[in-house]
Amino acid sequence: MKLGLALSGGGIRGIAHAGALKALEDNNIKISVIGGTSSGALISSLYAIGYSPYYIYEAFKMYSKEIAGLNSGYMFSNFFDKEKVVSGLKTGTSLEKVYNKIALRKGIKYVGDVLDKILVITAVDVKNAKEYIFTNRIPNVEDKDRYITNITIGKAVRASSSFPAIFCPCEFEGHSFYDGGVLDNIPVLEVKKQGADKVIAINFKADDIDSSSNIMDLGMRTLDIMGNKISEKSLALSDFVLTIKTDKTGLFDIEKLDSCFKYGYDAVIKNLEKIKQVLK
Repeated sequence: MKLGLALSGGGIRGIAHAGALKALEDNNIKISVIGGTSSGALISSLYAIGYSPYYIYEAFKMYSKEIAGLNSGYMFSNFFDKEKVVSGLKTGTSLEKVYNKIALRKGIKYVGDVLDKILVITAVDVKNAKEYIFTNRIPNVEDKDRYITNITIGKAVRASSSFPAIFCPCEFEGHSFYDGGVLDNIPVLEVKKQGADKVIAINFKADDIDSSSNIMDLGMRTLDIMGNKISEKSLALSDFVLTIKTDKTGLFDIEKLDSCFKYGYDAVIKNLEKIKQVLK
């Protein structure tokens, strides 16, 4: 049986996906197809290349500022410069460079070079409002033009992670790519198209709002509500939905990497028997 995993976006909380992968591996649950959007693409790409969940966790800690784009992009003051056209706060180039470097350590440059597992990464071209899929295997479908294999690992994850207004669009061969979550925050259908017999979807619980919540908490809850609403049809296609609670972790809250990894691991362990039942 081919098991597929579809990972949602969610900012720095995405490292919880690596924790979930670690728990699945520890219990001998093997993944054949893995796909992701935004932060889900960051995790799924490294896992498909052949890196272990724990290495992915360590890489996030080592390159957290580059991955979050905290050391690149435009200054806020540029928004008030009428002579400059600014389409996002962060360029995403540091993320692209880091991922290309990590991929090359495995001898991989392009998404099409990935051999260990079937990989699916989604992004949206804002020019034609169309979803595109970066993958190492083009499925037997009619709209094959939506599938791209000749893009570097770094540019693919950068495209999928370019959240509108925060990141500039990622330009590639005439396309202007933004975050795949614009149309679908969790690519269950695309994982199924790659021949997965069962698909586990992993997303994030919208944090509760209380008297201690700040503007960032409200923003994250709004994003979660939007993302989960957009993905309702995708989630309905999955065989099991694992929802991870990450306790008010902000979009770029790199100080919570350790706790998020543990949240992901613990969520799988808590639901392990249910997952095994689904896989029978």
